[in-house]
Amino acid sequence: MLKFLCGVLLALGMVMGPCAQAASVLFLNPATTSEAFWVSYSQFMQAAAKDLAMDLRIQYADHLAETTLAQAREALQGPDRPDYLVFVNEQYVALEILRMAQGSGVKLFMVNNALTPGQMSLLGSQPEKYPDWLGSLVPNDEEGGYLMLKELIRLHPPAAPGQVIELLAFSGLKVTPAAQLREKGMMRALTEHPEVRLRQLVYGGWTRERAYEQAGLLFKRYPKVSLVWSANDEMALGVMQAYAEAGGQPGKDALFGAINHSPAALQALLDGRLSVLLGGHFSLGGWALVQLHDYDQGVDFGQYGGRDRQIPLLQLIDRAQARRLLELGGRQDYGVNFLKLSAKGQPASYRYPFSLQTLMH
Repeated sequence: MLKFLCGVLLALGMVMGPCAQAASVLFLNPATTSEAFWVSYSQFMQAAAKDLAMDLRIQYADHLAETTLAQAREALQGPDRPDYLVFVNEQYVALEILRMAQGSGVKLFMVNNALTPGQMSLLGSQPEKYPDWLGSLVPNDEEGGYLMLKELIRLHPPAAPGQVIELLAFSGLKVTPAAQLREKGMMRALTEHPEVRLRQLVYGGWTRERAYEQAGLLFKRYPKVSLVWSANDEMALGVMQAYAEAGGQPGKDALFGAINHSPAALQALLDGRLSVLLGGHFSLGGWALVQLHDYDQGVDFGQYGGRDRQIPLLQLIDRAQARRLLELGGRQDYGVNFLKLSAKGQPASYRYPFSLQTLMH
């Protein structure tokens, strides 16, 4: 309503002082306020919003699809609608949110998990039915899962003739596209290494506690396991704790890999307990805000890299980068000038420089 009134005042040629409204964004964070990855994700978005003079609100859903949908319904159909709704297609909530948004006037943007191929086919050939859906930004999850196992195998001593290297894998939630893609990447790496045998793949629900409980049983069942692949850092930390309690030494008796560079995971890499760590995708929400800021300024961000983009953010983190990321974690602005990344006024050849390197300068 305020924007409408401002438009009327502007049309009448009246001064628009208090009407210079910051664009409002609601981010539906699918996780809990205690998960390091999602907390850092929100903090990076807050740093971007501050730089870009956007009004950002964040709500958490504790990994409950019904909570996300209730939050979306209130945002899209309630009295206090944001200009932009940013959300994650965790547990396949996207289609329902797209349907809810019709006629709301709220612009939608998806991060981290975009539509699955199945959802795309359900949507059919009519994306024009959802004109307020602006686009999506996702990381290279399949490649991330692949790179983690390839690096673990590279670091592991070769198998003796006639012997196999035993692997355990901890994935997130079956209904999360990111988990499915990371598993797919792991399986691709496995096909290239017949000397590695996957003993069991379990779903740790992204949590340290669940993976810790599962690992306690699995290490008894498979005492010869020497490689452990985890789809996130929380689960890896829980699994390493169980392994140490069973008398093993993470980083020596077995090699552990994970995705997400929480301070605890970065420290475990520096300590040598974690052998392989990938990260960088915690920045997706902040990069999404740069694009929404540009859209708000009349820029067609699709011309600078595409409407729906996959960015190779997940990459192997070495120890020097781990130290740098630990330093950055203590800074409110992450050392990034988000306004400088804007495509406004840039030539057609410009591409948004969204990468881990942007944080590492």
